[in-house]
Amino acid sequence: MAAVVLAATRLLRGPGSWGGARLRFGAPACRQFSSGGAYPSIPLSSPLPGVPTPVFATVDGQEKFETKITTLDNGLRVASQNKFGQFCTVGILINSGSRYEAKYLSGIAHFLEKLAFSSTDRFGSKDEILLTLEKHGGICDCQTSRDTTMYAVSADSKGLDTVVGLLADVVLHPRLTDEELEMTRMAVQFELEDLNMRPDPEPLLTEMIHEAAYRGNTVGLHRFCPTENVAKIDREVLHSYLRNYYTPDRMVLAAVGVEHSLLVECARKYLLGTRPAWGSGKAVDVDRSVAQYTGGIVKEGDFIPFAVLNMMMGGGGSFSAGGPGKGMFTRLYLNVLNRHHWMYNATSYHHSYEDTGLLCIHASADPRQVREMVEIITKEFILMAGTVDEVELERAKTQLMSMLMMNLESRPVIFEDVGRQVLATCSRKLPQELCALIRNVKPEDIKRVASQMLRRKPAVAALGDLTDLPTYEHVQAALSSKDGRLPRTYRLFR
Repeated sequence: MAAVVLAATRLLRGPGSWGGARLRFGAPACRQFSSGGAYPSIPLSSPLPGVPTPVFATVDGQEKFETKITTLDNGLRVASQNKFGQFCTVGILINSGSRYEAKYLSGIAHFLEKLAFSSTDRFGSKDEILLTLEKHGGICDCQTSRDTTMYAVSADSKGLDTVVGLLADVVLHPRLTDEELEMTRMAVQFELEDLNMRPDPEPLLTEMIHEAAYRGNTVGLHRFCPTENVAKIDREVLHSYLRNYYTPDRMVLAAVGVEHSLLVECARKYLLGTRPAWGSGKAVDVDRSVAQYTGGIVKEGDFIPFAVLNMMMGGGGSFSAGGPGKGMFTRLYLNVLNRHHWMYNATSYHHSYEDTGLLCIHASADPRQVREMVEIITKEFILMAGTVDEVELERAKTQLMSMLMMNLESRPVIFEDVGRQVLATCSRKLPQELCALIRNVKPEDIKRVASQMLRRKPAVAALGDLTDLPTYEHVQAALSSKDGRLPRTYRLFR
């Protein structure tokens, strides 16, 4: 170590004798620090004499930059959350998606997702839009789910006016040229082919479990465009859908990292009194159906207990590196994956919507052990309504709050949270309020929601070699029993 220090000294001081450098820089080696002789009797927990008293930030438990919401004359809501930084995330969220396609060709929302940020009245092509965003360091994206469509841009805050104007043009004035429609058909067809070839069955299973639980209605409708509809969707079909669902009262302009007054000003400039490309006729055929759950039920007030229950079940793949933070102490790891080496996966999922929700367990194993796998899962469902250990409940609540707060460190995630909450409830619960609700969940709440769920018919979806899959009636009987066991089957010939 000494040789390194000395060599560095020589390079810094220029040419000279080795010994001279050592003599000149020998003195600082005796410098006294607080742990040495200068302050020998002062512990590290006490302030040093002669040092100014530090001023620390105070925490009063309240978020200084609360979400601000303004409703324009046409019904459009403007929501913003201030956040330090040079960049902002701005977007338009629309109350539209595959759940509203009962009276239309299935797959329109999926089609619109692929068409997003194409040519408009002001921009001749997608390249022009991207070049405009690049001037402000911006990127764009569009995502659709079963009940929400989201157009979003992240860019420099100084370009707010340009960004809002661009978003308004993309949403309200798309040209939908024949060339763009043909390119979108190819993109949708490729995605459908890719979906069926993926080794991970989770996306397909998610589609199937929704179809089983909400047969033929609302969130049970196809999220992806069926192959037979790809060629049928044209400009007329899209305009008919947009006329009914892309209306101001079903939209929220949300932003994170901007001043609310500036955002409202831009909204009035670009989104108030604007005639969309499909005309300004009144929406006459809006689907306001409530989800008809054919498999089970989740009440709105039980959202938080179900989220905690989902975290308590946890699970994952048969191989996962990590400790408690990775869910290795959740029930599906301790009771299933750690005990049954032949199971590839056991994971709990919680799908939540404005008027309903699903709690699922996805599991996979060798086809020869499908029956045993199903029985193990039904036993876990029955145990949900049993005794809840205080330690595992506290761990699940802590992990849920940790995940919530960690996700809300990201600006795009805050934007989506603000937009979705305001779109659904016209208000936003702050993270502190959600954490308080999570802390208030008691063991009896978990038992109550689990018991309510188990009293309803189950929804079952399966993929692969299903020769040994138990019948639906046997699964239902197991979930109605006390121990979750499947009814015994006897064969005369094997």
